[in-house]
Amino acid sequence: MAFLLKIYTSKKKYFEGKVDLLSVYTQAGQVGILTNHTPFVSILTTGPMHIIIEGKKQYYAVSKGVITVKKLETVMLVDAIEKAEEIDIARAKEAITRAEQRLNKPTQNTDVLRARIALERAKNRLRVATEFNEPSAN
Repeated sequence: MAFLLKIYTSKKKYFEGKVDLLSVYTQAGQVGILTNHTPFVSILTTGPMHIIIEGKKQYYAVSKGVITVKKLETVMLVDAIEKAEEIDIARAKEAITRAEQRLNKPTQNTDVLRARIALERAKNRLRVATEFNEPSAN
């Protein structure tokens, strides 16, 4: 039995549809959500996410956010989300290099926290794109 999943970024509604399972990372660790899950609200952490729709897995790279789970509906508000096959691997590698350079040679103008967040996000995107973007992953 499927439940309604809605995913929003600050720019748009990214996804709305029925899913059989959602697996996502929260501050408490990885959580699997099915229909009639116990309601809760939690902070999402940057990490891989997958959903199952009619037996097929779809992988995503998710950046921080909030999740609200109800028995028949789950809503996610995220900073950013990308489907595995949409991730530009070269761009992710470039972002890792830039963030590492900022962290290895900071200046007085370097926003270290922002550079750490950028590095974490880029590494997650690269991981999702390389580990979960294979036809056999379904």
